[in-house]
Amino acid sequence: MAKYLVIVESPTKVKTIKKFLNSNYEVMASAGHVRDLPKSQLGFDPANDYEPKYITIRGKGEILAALRKAAKKAEKVYLATDPDREGEAISWHLMTALSLDPKKAYRITFNEITKNAVREALRHPRPIDMDMVDAQQTRRILDRMVGYRISPLLWAKIKRGLSAGRVQSVALRIIADREDEISRFIPTEYWSMEGSFLSEGQKKPFAAQFYGTLTDGKAVKMPLPDEAATEKVKAALDGAAWQVQDVKKGERARKAPLPFTTSTLQQEAAKVLNFSTQKTMRLAQQLYEGVEIPGEGTVGLITYLRTDSTRISDEADAAARAFIRAAYGEEAVGGARDDAHRDRKIQDAHEAIRPSDITRTPVKIKEALSRDQLRLYQLIWRRFTASRMADARMETMQVRLSGACRGGETYVFTASSSRILFEGYLNVYEDSEEETRRRNMLEGSLEAGTALTAKELSAEQHFTQPPAHYTEASLVRALEELGIGRPSTYAPTITTLLARHYVTKEKKNLYITELGEAVNQIMKTSFPEIDDVQFTAYMEEMLDSVAEGRIEWKEIVRNFYPDLDREVLEAEKSLEKVSIADEVTDVVCEMCGRNMVIKYGPHGKFLACPGFPECRNTKPYYEKAGVACPKCGSEVVIRRSRKGRRFYGCENPECDFISWQKPSSVRCPQCGGYMIEKGNRLLCADASCGYTMDAKAAGNGSRGDGAKDGAAAAGSAAATETAQQAV
Repeated sequence: MAKYLVIVESPTKVKTIKKFLNSNYEVMASAGHVRDLPKSQLGFDPANDYEPKYITIRGKGEILAALRKAAKKAEKVYLATDPDREGEAISWHLMTALSLDPKKAYRITFNEITKNAVREALRHPRPIDMDMVDAQQTRRILDRMVGYRISPLLWAKIKRGLSAGRVQSVALRIIADREDEISRFIPTEYWSMEGSFLSEGQKKPFAAQFYGTLTDGKAVKMPLPDEAATEKVKAALDGAAWQVQDVKKGERARKAPLPFTTSTLQQEAAKVLNFSTQKTMRLAQQLYEGVEIPGEGTVGLITYLRTDSTRISDEADAAARAFIRAAYGEEAVGGARDDAHRDRKIQDAHEAIRPSDITRTPVKIKEALSRDQLRLYQLIWRRFTASRMADARMETMQVRLSGACRGGETYVFTASSSRILFEGYLNVYEDSEEETRRRNMLEGSLEAGTALTAKELSAEQHFTQPPAHYTEASLVRALEELGIGRPSTYAPTITTLLARHYVTKEKKNLYITELGEAVNQIMKTSFPEIDDVQFTAYMEEMLDSVAEGRIEWKEIVRNFYPDLDREVLEAEKSLEKVSIADEVTDVVCEMCGRNMVIKYGPHGKFLACPGFPECRNTKPYYEKAGVACPKCGSEVVIRRSRKGRRFYGCENPECDFISWQKPSSVRCPQCGGYMIEKGNRLLCADASCGYTMDAKAAGNGSRGDGAKDGAAAAGSAAATETAQQAV
């Protein structure tokens, strides 16, 4: 019979941890929280000093009974829930729900699910940290206060099913403010000028950009505000004598990146892999809890995924450097570095996200992982490995050219380039932004005084651009920089905003909806403190103070709730009901003739007749692809196959056109048939034709390069036929 009971959160961890321990240990799972505040009421009593009321979560009775039975038989019980505030609170709830004797119940934590980490944790048990529990309890009650007091107000003033949240509402405010900024933006015209130059020692001309004028030997920047000013400079440079004014060569280091935190992992996975924050966290959880590896069993592949620290343990650091030394040579090993953030907002409770074993390379385990698991693991592995490697060294060259005009003016153009001298960490990892920075060195020998020939001068009109719409990645970065929320809150916050239809997502960009604007306006008007970015960040600092034992948790609640209660009562009296009209479509209801509207259901959008309840007609909603059907001229819409795969089909039920690839409005110049989009190319759908062309060239009205690619076109035609069979 097992002497010791280890309780974890996830059933997946049970299988992983069991194989690390002998028969004296029984491992069981609580399947997350076992107690919570009741859903039907506030869950705390303002008249009784905000004392929380916890109940057993519905459906957890059998789990608790099994745990209680096992705990009674065990000599010791180890509570091994996740190593954060949430996990600490779950351990406390388990101890209470199971009526565990404090003398035989212990708290253990491990940052990675490996044999060494689990056994080391068992050697160093500790009591439950009640300061961490209180911090989680405070967050839960504050969120309950905001959600349960303000959400019914939104139901009454706008419509049912809406919600407010302490972090969620501020995130919505950030998106709304950016939308306002974009709508108010007035573009300003400006021009740029580029020259193509050639020296005697060069085979190819190089490009340089207009900078300004040369005054008393100094380059002075000169803007080109409009076409007239640009043409004036261009005319003056006609027949100018060109030479190299000066050349500056140097070296610079490109520092190795820090390992991933939760925020930076979500941002990079969004940019590189096009993953949503929710998908990133789901896959990371799977990698952390354990994956079946042939010959090894179930293995936890990464460390804990919810962290805002970049610290790495000495053991993992030494193992990484040994691996890099063996794989890439001594010169590739990075120097000593201090990874820990010095920001007061950072909690350094555990490490950055890293592989649990660096020698378990992506190539070794690729057969054991799904495609998306592999892509995320590879990103984490490369980033961590790069963080232990030497900085890259770049050779840089900056060239300043001068053009002496006949009228006496001298204008300056500049060119710059860089070349990698030492790859360092770039052998392993190059982030999404660095890929765009590489430039080849200027050819030939350029020195001060070298005569140049101007081959061409071209000017281009530009307009200043408004701030970019938020994406999931940039919103996570903004929330982190502003100190709003914590690693565990980013993904669920964005998911809720999308699920409530406060924002919509189009090509990665987040746009606020009319419903989101209405909710945001109520929050700004009636609850300015809750909707204030600085106040929300301040509340996060207060929660940190509770976790550190510097503030008593009820002190925060006592100061917060009375003001909230007063604001809710005032808003109930003063706010008028807001009407949000359904989006009307051009689809006509065949039963009553009304134009159908877009509604939202559990499975997304659908079309409904506005005559409900007299007319109950509904239809599936298909997003338009923006092109006409190549067969009948009706709209092409985006549909889903039985297995959920996206394909393109005609909205006309009598037309049989369908394709896996998006059809193009451009007709094949060779055979006149329709073409499909495939990356940056357009391919003729007729396999026997095989014509391809550049998509950009097609957009400019060009006939393309006429390249033949019969195999690609045949593949596209076969894909269309397969789509018809699958659907």
